[in-house]
Parts: sequence; C-alpha cells; structure tokens
Amino acid sequence: MKQHFPLKNVQQEKRIYRNRVLISAGIVIFFMLLLVVRYAYLQISSYQEFSTASDQNRIRLQPLAPARGYIYDRNGVLLADNYPVFSATMSRADIPDIDDTVARLIPILNLTEEDIDRFKSRIKTSKKTERVALKLNLNEIEIAKFSEVKYQFPGVNIETQMTRYYPHGELFAHVIGYVGRINDKELKSIDKDLYAGTNLIGKIGVEKSYEELLHGLPGNESVEADAHGNVLRHLGRKDPVRGNDLFLSLDYGLQTIASEQLAGRRGAIIAMDPRTGEILALVSSPSFNPNLFVTGISSKDYSALRDNLDQPLYNRAVQGAYPPGSTIKPMFGMGGLHYNLVDWNTAIADPGYFTLPGDSHRFRDHKKTGHGSVNMHKAQNVSCDTYFYILSYRMGIEKMNTWMRQFGFGSKTGVDLPSESEGLYPSPEWKMRTRKSKWLKGETISVSIGQGAFTATPLQLAMATAITANQGAHVTPHVLRDSKGFKAYKAHNAPDGHIEFNGKPEDWIKMRDAMVDVVESGTGRGIRTPMYHIAGKTGTAQVKSIAQGKRYNEALLTERQLDHGLFVGFAPAENPEIAIAVVWENGRHGGSAAQLARPIFDYWLLQRKKNPIRPANHQISGGLMTAGIKPGELPSGSTILSADPNATTQSNSNANSHNAAPASSPVASAPITAPVTPSNDVE
Repeated sequence: MKQHFPLKNVQQEKRIYRNRVLISAGIVIFFMLLLVVRYAYLQISSYQEFSTASDQNRIRLQPLAPARGYIYDRNGVLLADNYPVFSATMSRADIPDIDDTVARLIPILNLTEEDIDRFKSRIKTSKKTERVALKLNLNEIEIAKFSEVKYQFPGVNIETQMTRYYPHGELFAHVIGYVGRINDKELKSIDKDLYAGTNLIGKIGVEKSYEELLHGLPGNESVEADAHGNVLRHLGRKDPVRGNDLFLSLDYGLQTIASEQLAGRRGAIIAMDPRTGEILALVSSPSFNPNLFVTGISSKDYSALRDNLDQPLYNRAVQGAYPPGSTIKPMFGMGGLHYNLVDWNTAIADPGYFTLPGDSHRFRDHKKTGHGSVNMHKAQNVSCDTYFYILSYRMGIEKMNTWMRQFGFGSKTGVDLPSESEGLYPSPEWKMRTRKSKWLKGETISVSIGQGAFTATPLQLAMATAITANQGAHVTPHVLRDSKGFKAYKAHNAPDGHIEFNGKPEDWIKMRDAMVDVVESGTGRGIRTPMYHIAGKTGTAQVKSIAQGKRYNEALLTERQLDHGLFVGFAPAENPEIAIAVVWENGRHGGSAAQLARPIFDYWLLQRKKNPIRPANHQISGGLMTAGIKPGELPSGSTILSADPNATTQSNSNANSHNAAPASSPVASAPITAPVTPSNDVE
C-alpha cells in the first residue's frame, strides 16, 4: 500500500525561520546595546574615576618621612642624633593577605608579639599604599635570611629608615627623654597625614614636650610601581622638611659633674641660672639607657626597669615629691617679715621644744637642749626648729599658704617638661576635701619646718631658691634656649613677676647674709670655700616617724628608713649665677647633701671657662649604613672624626644624618668629686 506524505508548507517554514532570525538578531542587538552602554559608561561617564584607579595601580604617591631635628646642649654638644636602620615594610595595596604574610615572616625576621601588635595597629589606620614598618633595626642575619626567600614575599621590602640615637646614654635620659613606636592611643590623636611614613614619636622629656618642633613636615614621591609594589621609576618628588634643631640650656660638663655626685645613690639635683630660669643641669638617679626604647624595648628589659626597687624610670627631679625639711626656712622666714610678725631682732628662748597652749605634746627641736636665745639670723644659721614653730603658731596656716605659694610650692612650676608633679602645700580646705576632717593646729607646726603633709619637688626647691637669690623676682624654669628650623620659637629668659613683699628691700640682703653664714659657720660649713661665697640652707626630711619621747636611733633603721638629706643654695652670694637644689634619698643629713653641691658650684664658677668638660674627640658619623652597627661601635677600618661644637648645623631638608655625633665616652678632663662624710649636724 502506497504511503502518503503531507505537502511542505513553504510559507510557514519561511515565517518560522524569519521569526527565529529576528529574535536572534534582537537578542544580539540587545546585548550589543548593553555592551555599548556599558562601554560608554566606563569610557565617558566614569572615565576620570577609573582612569585614576588605573593610575593608582601603576603610579603611587609615597610619603617621605622628615628627619627629626637634632638636640644640642648650650655649647653645641650633640645630645640626640639620627642614624639609619634597615626595616621590613609592606602595604595593604601590595599584599592581599597581611595576616598570612606576617605569620610566615615570624621565624625569618624573629618577630615578637610586640612587633606584630604594633604593626597591625598601625597598618589598620594607614593609607592603602602607605608602607608600614613590620620590624625596625633588622640585623645582618635577619636580612640575609629574608634575602634567600624574598621571592616568596612579593610586596615585602627591606628599606632604610631613620631612627634616634642618644650618644650619652643615661646621662641625659630623664631630661631629653626618648622616642618610641607610635601606639594605639597616640594613633587616635595625631594627624595621620603629618605622621605618614613615620614610626616614632616623642614619649617623655624634651622629645615629647617639643614634638611639634622636632618632627618636621613630611614630603612625598610619585613613583611607578608594578603589581608587587616594586618601584620601576621615580616620577616626581616633594622633599620633606627636617624638624627644628633644639639648643638647650643644659651644660654637658655640669650635667656630668652632677651625675657623678649621685652615682650609686638615689636622688636628684637641679642647677638653674636664677637670672633667666634656664636649667643648667637636671639629674635623676638612678637613670636608664633611653636607646633601649627607640625601636621597641623587649618585655624582659622593660620588666627589669619597671620592677627595679630603685625606680630608674622615675624622674625624681620633676616628679618626686619629698618633704623639703629645713630648706624652706629662708622663704618661710621672709613670710614672718612680710606679715610684720617678727623682725631681725625678735628673739625667743629655745628650751629644745615647743608646746601649744593647753597641750602637753612637745614639738622637739633637733637639738635636745635647745639653742638658747635665738633671733631670725641665728635661727637660719643653726636651723632652730623652735623659732619656726613659734612663728607658724603666730602666722597660721592660711597666711603661710598664701605666702609660700608665691615661691611656687603646691603648684607646677611651668617647666617645659612633661609629667611635672605639683607637690603639696596643705591647707584646711585640702584636708577637708581629701580626708574629710578638720585641720589641727599641730599640723601647722609640722608644716613650718617642711614636714607633715608638705611635699615639694627638687625643681620647686630650685625655683624657690632662685627667687630668693633674685630678691623676690620670679623666673620660670625651662630647658629650651633656642630653636632653629622651619618653625619659629623664642625662649623667655627674663623674670616674669615679683613676690608681693611688704618688708624692707634690705630684708632680702639680710636673709642672703644669714644663708651665707649657714655655709660659713652653720649647718653647711662643710662646703665653705675662700674662692667665693655660697648662700645655702641644709635640710633633713624624716622618713620614719619617731614616737613621742623616743630618740632617733639610726642603728635600728634600715638603709631606706634613714632620713633624706637636702640642700639648697646659690653662688656667688653677692651676684648669683647658679642656684642648686639637692635631694639625696636616705642621705641622713643636710650637711652630707651639701657636699654633693660643692663640686657643682666649683665647676660652674671656677673650671667651666678655663677647662670645660666636653665629650672626647673620638666621634663617628651618624650615617652608618651597615646593618647591625649602631653609633658608638667602630667597625674595622672606620674613620675617626672630630666634631667642631661651633659648627653651624645643616639646614638642608634632605639631610638625614649628622656628620659629628659624639660617642658615649669618658670626659676629656678629670671629674670634680667630693668625698661625702657623715656630718655632725642634724640639719
């Protein structure tokens, strides 16, 4: 049977084919239109945005950290230097997985937890292309180990960066301070653009006080880099501006002498120019090596310093608050004259003690049998406590507070160093506010001889002594003498006020003469000299309380329970050039503390101009480029340089190193020292 097939519908097939072609063409055209629109968006509407993004993958603006300003003493001796170290750096733009890269670098660069924590804190807030230091001051072994595996760490580079070096180590540690790695707290407060590319910031001392002057202004450099951050070529540069050079009022020789007097002892010495307020020497003992902190101190080293019973990190000169003892009697005596409660002829009979009316408690004089008939001059000379007990009873704590605060007690001096203590000059209001109890008359008696709740810093004692030397003219202590660089600064070197004194002008002269007799024939006679006149006052501050009716017995006390020895003075008495405050913790007597001051007077007045102490001439360049070699370590074949302290400093903003950095070394001339022997005088 023959099979029949339906006839083909040519027209229908053509229509289906045509529809399919049209649909296909429509789909192609639709997607072509989408492609054209997208292309137009990228090339026209968003051209600038994507062009910039593309250039950033190829062209980068890298910050250039400024070199930190140098710090000198008053004679041009370099106290804070810069030198280059090798650092491992990276940026978020070059490394997708920062954590993995850091983890793999731990055994190669010997990274510590502190290194990693500091790096992660900084890189979180840095710009994407900013290179952040993972570890500073790489040694030769670490650099060699990294070089062998560099291909495994694209984007990680070894770069040269500038860091700080203190050539005299412990000698100026508490006053110069140190710089350290920027921490989380500081990151929140600093201008990140100003500190772009910078790892270090001033932590304490002058380095912190004058951070704005020392830091300088950052620059930048436009470079072409590949995908791994490797620089292919340099396109443009804006040079950074180096920070100001600071010239301090400190004198290297005087600082050396003062430091030698406190060697092996705990205490502080301040020397000032009473005419200007310039601090000539500031020593806190024991001290520490500030270089340990610059690139990050280890936990072991920091714990050793922090847990040291002698507290070497504590700046006793500015922060230490001590009972001033009898050193304040000249200032307090002037208060009696100011309020017309006594004159120079007013005398008391001293039986060796004082009792308040209606009270049997005896406030003892340091001399059990008393001093007989005592006027103001003799009270200073023999340091008669009973005289000042009676004067304080007449004056009262309110007047005492008003008068003594004019000398700076109970408030900050305004010195240009951080973390200054206010000390304490107590008052009834202070006691009610802090202890919720009323003031007792017996407390007034204790305050009159620098005991009780009364505390003062060595710096406050030095300033009060300078005011006394100036016959009431007030000066503000300061260490910065001059500054040269991009930012202007003018130090104030003149009296800035005067004590309100209602007595006679010659009263200041008579008090000076009484202080001269303290040294010539009184409690400070162990330091008298025929070469010049010293006006001084000794003091002894009790550490351990002695019960009523008991005698002070050193044999029953530990070394740290012995009395503090204090001394204040100025010289030459007739025309003062230097005022000194000495605090010797557990030094037993003010007379012993006075002996520490004598070599300082001698150096400043007799030796300084004829035979000044300077660092030894053997110095090395600050530009040591060899990994692992620090200033002070002479590599084989190094050239010895000598520094000219009168040479002008380099002002070029490109200067990254100094050409004459004094190394830590023995002084050029024999030191002045005085043997300290126990004094027979209690004061």
